[in-house]
Amino acid sequence: MPTAVYPLDPVTLVAPSDAAREAARPHAAAYQSQTPYHHGGFDNFLPPEILERVREELKELPEAESSFDRDQEKLKFSYLPERLPPYSRALFHALNSRAFILFLEELTGIQGLIPDPYYMGGGIHVVRNGGHLDIHADFNHHGKMNLERRLNVLIYLNKDWKEEWGGSFEIWDHEMKHKVKSFVPLFNRMVCFSTGSDTWHGNPEPVNSPTGEPRMSIALYYYTATWGPDRKEHTTLFRPRPGTQDKADRKVASMQFWQDILPPVLFRKIVWKIWG
Repeated sequence: MPTAVYPLDPVTLVAPSDAAREAARPHAAAYQSQTPYHHGGFDNFLPPEILERVREELKELPEAESSFDRDQEKLKFSYLPERLPPYSRALFHALNSRAFILFLEELTGIQGLIPDPYYMGGGIHVVRNGGHLDIHADFNHHGKMNLERRLNVLIYLNKDWKEEWGGSFEIWDHEMKHKVKSFVPLFNRMVCFSTGSDTWHGNPEPVNSPTGEPRMSIALYYYTATWGPDRKEHTTLFRPRPGTQDKADRKVASMQFWQDILPPVLFRKIVWKIWG
């Protein structure tokens, strides 16, 4: 069996810091040369017994903290790590640890990465049959910590997944004209990418598993203390793919319009009154 990319001990869920940094070095140049924005896909990312144990624990999930069933994100459910079984919860802590941060900094070239102890938007993501997540750019500001979002890490949990079952992760160019790359959500595949206001990505093709098994992934986000008063905050921005029946997000488009023309204090009052 090939050696895992990231040297995490399956029992203790600890990785030596030096070994973690060293594990990233062979991949750093390739990651940082990718266009239209930096990204990478890594198979056999963790020792497989780690994710086998997580899959076993996740056969019974608590009630989802959030769920989405609208045109842009359908039949998508999210589960916070703090309510997961012990081993799965400990894995999230390991992926927010100093060692993993050092791995990511070496890989991406982004220094000063900060994990999110609140797991805003992160956790276990589940997309059921018929579900999808349209192409989008992520929210760019962690309001609670006043940090800039910089990096996403996704680790897939799906055994024997086929491309024709949908749910592949897609990367699109900045102009939203062409799909650049696609990653099938295979078991123990990690996809990492740098985020910005035009880093378009998603899994827009509906999940269609013949076994009924949902598309499942681990999702974590990382930040830097680089947010400033001149920056413009935005929520998730969706963009329809050309030549498809993807629906534009009218609600967010309306919010962006009013944010552009109103003073910040008045805009916040209107957002609270209309959108809650």
